[in-house]
Amino acid sequence: MTKLNPPIVDFLQQREKEFDQIDVERKKLLMQLAQYVRERTSASQLVQLTFLCTHNSRRSHLSQIWAHVAADYYNVEPVKTFSGGTEATAMNPRVVDSLRRTGFEIQIDGGSAENPCYLLSYSDQGATIECFSKVYHESPNPTEHYAAIMTCSSADQACPIVPGCETRLPIRYQDPKVSDGTPQERATYDERSRQICREMLYAMSRARD
Repeated sequence: MTKLNPPIVDFLQQREKEFDQIDVERKKLLMQLAQYVRERTSASQLVQLTFLCTHNSRRSHLSQIWAHVAADYYNVEPVKTFSGGTEATAMNPRVVDSLRRTGFEIQIDGGSAENPCYLLSYSDQGATIECFSKVYHESPNPTEHYAAIMTCSSADQACPIVPGCETRLPIRYQDPKVSDGTPQERATYDERSRQICREMLYAMSRARD
C-alpha cells in the first residue's frame, strides 16, 4: 500500500467528508465506474481507465490524476489511469499550479516547450504520475481492454465510437477555462480539482466494497 504524503492525505480526507455533496444522478454514473473497476479487480484483471477531453489539457488530466491517487488511497489494485484528447495541446499550467497547492511535488521531466511532460510526486515511496497531452489512442494509452470516461461533452460528441474500449461512461465536468484571466481563476480551478477528487474517491471507495 502506497504511503501518501501528509498534505495529500489531508486533502483526501476533507473530500471524503463531502460525499453528500454529490447528487443522486452523479452517484449513479460513478457507481457504473465503480462496478467496472470492481468486476475487473475481482477477476484479478488489470483495470485501465482512460479519461478523455477534447484538448487533454484540464479536466482529463485532473480526472486521471485523482483516479490514480484514489485507487492508491483505498488500495484498489491493479489500476492504471490515463488521459487523452481528440487532439493534443498541453497540460494547462493553471492545472499544474492548482495541484501544487494541493500538495503534489511537480517537475518538468522532458517533452517539448509546447507540450511539457510533468512528473507528479505524491509519496515519499517514489509514487509518481506522468502527465502530458496526447491523442487518446497514442502511447502510453491502452488500445484495448479499457474504460473510456468522457469528461467533456465535445469529446463525447466527437468520439461516438472509441476503438478498443470495453465500456464508455459520460462523467462530464464544467471546463474551468471559463475563468481564465479573471479574478476567479484560481478559485475555479481549485474547486474543479476538489470536485473531481471527491467523485473519483467516491467511485474508488465503492469499487472496493
